Amino acid sequence: MSQAGQSGMPRFLHVGCGKLRKHRTLKPFNTPEWEEIRLDIDARVEPDIVDTLPELLKVESNSFDAVYSSHCLEHLYPHEVPIALDAFHRVLKDNGIAIARCPDLQTLAEHLASGEIDKPLYVSGRGPVSPLDMLYGFRPAMADGNLYMAHHTGFTAKTIGESFKTAQFRSTLCLRMPARRELWVIATRASISKEEMVELAKIYVTPL
Repeated sequence: MSQAGQSGMPRFLHVGCGKLRKHRTLKPFNTPEWEEIRLDIDARVEPDIVDTLPELLKVESNSFDAVYSSHCLEHLYPHEVPIALDAFHRVLKDNGIAIARCPDLQTLAEHLASGEIDKPLYVSGRGPVSPLDMLYGFRPAMADGNLYMAHHTGFTAKTIGESFKTAQFRSTLCLRMPARRELWVIATRASISKEEMVELAKIYVTPL
């Protein structure tokens, strides 16, 4: 599949897609108007592009309208995060938007402080997920040999917001979702107002 966007449709790069398709990303992306390009390190999930964070070397610069990354950044080592966010910035068009989701360490710390580190917080499609799984990676997947699932870093709202700003995103908005134990970041290459960022959040913070 060409990265040049010959269809004329807006396109989003789904970084670390795993087995997911766009109908399991965000509501605005799950429309005929958006073209999804799936990227993953694991060829077994049949992505459009087999490539790795942090550099995204196989992705052309200024070629996407949006980058969507759900629970990928925590799998990087800390020194790789700035490289990955620079790559997000590079592959976006001038008016592009990046949306990232990751575990909220601040919320997770509250569960860890209780001492119940192995008590399930919720049940995923692959089974119960505990604070320990959220901190270090989903253990059943790693036990099956998928060590890509290991976590090497983590974020609070403050630290991930600062990371996107350091990567030269002109406008950023970070939202805590305590009920989901998640952080959401929306960042734009262009400088826009706080009011416009809030409107973007209303549109895009809509998980499926």
